[in-house]
Amino acid sequence: MSFPPHPETSAKPPDDVDSAPGPRRYLHAGQLMVSREPCSITTILGSCAAVCLFDPRTRTGGMNHFLLPRGGARQFEPARYGDVAVELLLRQVLAAGANAGALQAKLFGGAHVLSTEPAKAEDLGTQNTDAARAELARLKVPVVAHDVGGRRGRKLVFSTDDGRAWVKLL
Repeated sequence: MSFPPHPETSAKPPDDVDSAPGPRRYLHAGQLMVSREPCSITTILGSCAAVCLFDPRTRTGGMNHFLLPRGGARQFEPARYGDVAVELLLRQVLAAGANAGALQAKLFGGAHVLSTEPAKAEDLGTQNTDAARAELARLKVPVVAHDVGGRRGRKLVFSTDDGRAWVKLL
């Protein structure tokens, strides 16, 4: 399934992204973060994927960064697995005050960076983004923007107070 690009996802952050209100946080692989306060979350993605959730009514947002598409309900670092990380992010965003019916998702990453061969459905990056899309569909959260696939990694900056996201190809 293909999703259209969204005007709120741009390749170049505005000049003031480094002076955005609130703290700047770096998200490592296997982590997630949610905030009701203004905050910029940054991560670097290769074949990993990141889902950003945002409620425009409560201005609550969060992001995950997962490495593998499936892992089941693993007790050790469950946010490393897409089939768990997306639902964990949803639960934490709702616990922070977001409204389930107002949530919007943005999806990033899933690059095919480790080979010169053309990307295929069984590539890890494709599996990661497919797992995120499947979980978001199951949870009934619409994907309003995405930047996935390709051969290059990405730097992602997500603003939790307004839901904007910026991507820079690496």
